[in-house]
Amino acid sequence: MPKERRASGLKKIAALLISLGPEASARVLKLLPDADIELIAAEVANTSHVEPEFRAKILEEFMETHNAHSYLLEGGVGYARAMLDSALGVAKSTEIMRRLSQSTALRPFAFARKIDPKQLGGAISEEHPQTIALVMAYLAPEQSSVIMSMLPPEVRADVAKRIATMERVSPEVVNELETVLSGKFSVFSQQDFFVAGGMKALVNILNRVDRASEKLIFEYLEREDPALAEEIRKRLFVFEDIILLDDSAIQRVIRDIDNRELAMALKGGGGEVTQRIFKNMSKRAADMLREDLDFLGPIRLRDVEEAQARIVAVIRKLDEAGEIVIARGGEDAIIA
Repeated sequence: MPKERRASGLKKIAALLISLGPEASARVLKLLPDADIELIAAEVANTSHVEPEFRAKILEEFMETHNAHSYLLEGGVGYARAMLDSALGVAKSTEIMRRLSQSTALRPFAFARKIDPKQLGGAISEEHPQTIALVMAYLAPEQSSVIMSMLPPEVRADVAKRIATMERVSPEVVNELETVLSGKFSVFSQQDFFVAGGMKALVNILNRVDRASEKLIFEYLEREDPALAEEIRKRLFVFEDIILLDDSAIQRVIRDIDNRELAMALKGGGGEVTQRIFKNMSKRAADMLREDLDFLGPIRLRDVEEAQARIVAVIRKLDEAGEIVIARGGEDAIIA
């Protein structure tokens, strides 16, 4: 979540709790995870007062969301939208439904996210690849990667392509499929619609599957859609993931990268990446890199991203050659 958006959310929560009073606020806080309680408590402590206009706006938003939740429970998405349209108008209704659709609890297949992925994989493996892809797109990447590894090889790659090219899905299709699958597990399921699948969803899954599954999927995609395969390959390991490599791997990568190229990439890299790079260099090499960084001055973001992409390409090439290991789940997990 972007920092500004998170801060805005915390301010709203703090204002709401202050408005509710200590007793009601205490009951609310008891329902939250410890980490969230700490953040909220700190924000409340730093809020000296709440402007009346802001307080009124927060309470109004809270009541609107609460009512929308009630409508959803009474009759589903269609009923909720109709009630909100009638009560608040189409524009306001659309905004509230947008906020609700961003809530994980209201996404489709909520029942499936509570099921062991191996059990779930066994239940859906006989379904059509498009059905499997749709379900996996809504699950957590950790679940989907397990299911992906369980699928027959010929199905695995087909499902991967369908996830990557998936865009908006009809609410009716999602509702019907969710009803059928929830029936198999005898679990009541919420209904909603959401943007599913896409490149990011597949990358999150592939970053966690075993190497054999990844290789099979790419072989298929390179035959069927080379441009898509290349685009996915670029996104699989991002520059910031360098912190996930062990020290010996980072040292091996540094040997194949020009100092100026590395300096340019680090101009846009996070502090952790920079620290890990310097940690794995000799004092002389680190001093030279610092000089290059100072000498570069301001540079275009596009140049930074291109330098980072070239370094990522080196890392993936070394991984494929077996000279370094990019840690992942399944059979390729690293045991210390």
